[in-house]
Amino acid sequence: MAVAVDTLWTDVRLATLAEGAAGLGRVDDAALAARDGRIVFAGPRRDLPTDLSYREVVRCDGRWMTPGLIDCHTHLVHAGTRAGEFEARLAGATYAEIAAAGGGIAATVRATRAASLDDLVAASLPRLDRLIADGVTTVEIKSGYGLDLASERRMLAAARRLGRERDVAVATTFLGAHALPPEAKGDAEAHIDAVLDMLPVLAGEGLVDGVDAFCETIAFSPDQVARVFAAAHDLNLPVKLHADQLSNLGGAGLAARFGALSADHLEWTDEAGVAALAAASTVAVLLPGAFHMLRETKLPPIERLRTHGVAMAVSTDCNPGTSPMTSLLLAMNFAALRFGLTVAECLLGVTRHAARALGREREIGTLEIGKACDLALWSIETPAELVEGLGALPLHARIRNGRRA
Repeated sequence: MAVAVDTLWTDVRLATLAEGAAGLGRVDDAALAARDGRIVFAGPRRDLPTDLSYREVVRCDGRWMTPGLIDCHTHLVHAGTRAGEFEARLAGATYAEIAAAGGGIAATVRATRAASLDDLVAASLPRLDRLIADGVTTVEIKSGYGLDLASERRMLAAARRLGRERDVAVATTFLGAHALPPEAKGDAEAHIDAVLDMLPVLAGEGLVDGVDAFCETIAFSPDQVARVFAAAHDLNLPVKLHADQLSNLGGAGLAARFGALSADHLEWTDEAGVAALAAASTVAVLLPGAFHMLRETKLPPIERLRTHGVAMAVSTDCNPGTSPMTSLLLAMNFAALRFGLTVAECLLGVTRHAARALGREREIGTLEIGKACDLALWSIETPAELVEGLGALPLHARIRNGRRA
């Protein structure tokens, strides 16, 4: 008796990105089948089981299919603009100088606190729609522009609502330790105390999938971040870290010590930090948009990451100040041209490795039997076009849980 399958995509070329596959896991003249939102076959068309029947057959005319893309580090929910700071940086002001003058994250905090839930959703939807147009099926969204309980709750609730208003998976991250709010009056320890009060409340309301912090001279010390991470572990929440972006405070090592899913930025990470990431199997998330916008010159230690076998993800770091980027394809281009990543490294960085950076590698990120049928179908001749194109829109179709989204 034939086994019923919901959809068969045929006459397609696959980049499976599967663990152990050579290169991109390329399969020419391929097919992929899904049932109940899961992949039940992905491979050469000649190997399709003969006992399957299909409710729908989609002929792809030789197009390329990849896993749905994953943007694993964004600050997508916020209000306001910081275009004036862009002009200030063009005139020579530094990130730290802008922050000290009340700009930077503090400026976005003021605008975000003044915004309603509906305001935040309305402001964020166009940014999310742009990511979706690039084939994104999963996006991580951080809080951190509220910095008090009510505003952080509103940001996280907005992120959850975005996942209901669009056919996209949203992972929420509590980033209460992002910056000092004005009411802290410069007392970082007092704000960490407030973060520790907020965390169990927001987690108890089902708003938090993970916890992040900004470990930097203009933000929080390693000891302060460790307090937040210890509390997250007590709640069985995974952690991530903004680490070693502007200086080396040992952020990579701190992330590794707490078994972080990822350490992000990493421009100033040293050999010991890279080795610690490798030992902890922590993903290095590269954020070339911020590097580009801040006109940095200190590159992340790409060759050391390769040598130590650290998985590298690539993300937009979509945020209003230092990376107003809403294209994951453009982030790959920057990662290739500014950081020297190969095409394969870029594509792994927005699929398999990005899934690991969210702790979701068993569910998404590769085209393998049993995984969620989240796909992107591309009108391209070679996967290198996904990295090469500047402003290109090569997406032909986006599939979520086996259905065209």
